[in-house]
Amino acid sequence: MTRPSSTPAAVTRRLLQTLFGEHPGAFRVRLWDGTYWPDEAPREATLLLNHPGAMRAAFLPGTEVAVGEAYLHDDFDVEANLEAFYGAAERLLRDTSSWIQKMRVVRQLRRLPAESRRAVVLKQRAGNVRGRARVSGRRHSVERDRQAVAYHYDVSNDFFRLWQDPGLVYSCAYFHAVDEDLDAAQERKLDYLCRKLGLQRGQRLLDVGCGWGSLVMHAARVYGVDATGITLGQPQVDLANERIHQEGLDGRCRVAVRDYREMQEESAYDALVSVGMFEHVGAARLPEYFARAWDLLKPGGVFLNHGIAMRGSDKRGSVRGFGDTYVFPDGELVPIHVTLRAAEKAGFEVRDVESLREHYAMTLRHWVRRLEAHHDEALRYVDEPTYRVWRLFMSASAHRFATGQMNLYQALLVKPDLAGSSHLPLTRGDWYR
Repeated sequence: MTRPSSTPAAVTRRLLQTLFGEHPGAFRVRLWDGTYWPDEAPREATLLLNHPGAMRAAFLPGTEVAVGEAYLHDDFDVEANLEAFYGAAERLLRDTSSWIQKMRVVRQLRRLPAESRRAVVLKQRAGNVRGRARVSGRRHSVERDRQAVAYHYDVSNDFFRLWQDPGLVYSCAYFHAVDEDLDAAQERKLDYLCRKLGLQRGQRLLDVGCGWGSLVMHAARVYGVDATGITLGQPQVDLANERIHQEGLDGRCRVAVRDYREMQEESAYDALVSVGMFEHVGAARLPEYFARAWDLLKPGGVFLNHGIAMRGSDKRGSVRGFGDTYVFPDGELVPIHVTLRAAEKAGFEVRDVESLREHYAMTLRHWVRRLEAHHDEALRYVDEPTYRVWRLFMSASAHRFATGQMNLYQALLVKPDLAGSSHLPLTRGDWYR
């Protein structure tokens, strides 16, 4: 006969109290039997434990990937604000990561049933479920980068359309107010980039990692430049060129499947821009990346590099996290000082560095709300685990930007002309008009 104090529900409640005390903060827990911990009072988020072994499946391995996979396979779910729960999940990982220091927690986890819904989910989906990324070849080689990009983007253009703005701008927006609409903030961001670059009619612009072509279209339409975008995602290229044709911009801008290392047009461009692609270059490739940008620019040309950065005080992890496993394989963040040092070694003059950290947290929250609002429709294009990958990844990223664990920088770099002139205005006034 099982003693009441040793049932999975009792063990789970003691474990929750061990980890959080009497006050879990922004979330509550609903057990598989319909009862709540610590009480039924409404909170920002509710963690749903869907079977008695849910916490063991998620937290006994002590890795971020295990927590993510338990969520993907419905061992647990989160109602309402997933971002609010993510901070608690970080704490759980800290408390279960060391077997020596955290033996009490580990012993309690091991008393729960060793069960998971992974096998059931895989069987129900008949193998048509998002699995771990599998890329091969030399890290950050052109071919391996193509595989990594395909893993992330070859999902469904229609899926991305559900939660992005009409322009399909898959990067940080630029807000004037905390309650501003995402669509307006993304349109402003495109124009902000063009103003920072100082684009003039008749100039040539290259967008490295152009996505669905929104920036090259805006630059051609509003600023009269000849704009080329390159990306490794074939579905993006197909849709981008379709949109270019629909807007009557043929001949003024175009998008192609190309890697930046395959571009050989020396001194061909007045301006370069890279938005949200830099995270995939890799620390070892930074000298090559900036050297190629230098060669492509005319003297006096401007390069705006927009990318996510890790904190300089953090150490690069050796264990693959959830993002590297299920979202962006081979993604690699470096501190901003590493980026700027590599740019200067290539010859660039650093003229401006701006953090948009809070803007990215806001952008991600907009994306998550839109994705959640289109859950049922999303399942027309992707399976439930794939939907959950994006919901979890974007919620976690919003938390990390909001708490300063990650940052987003725009670095404005110049290739001075032979006389040393940058050809930039004396003030930032034109950027903020």
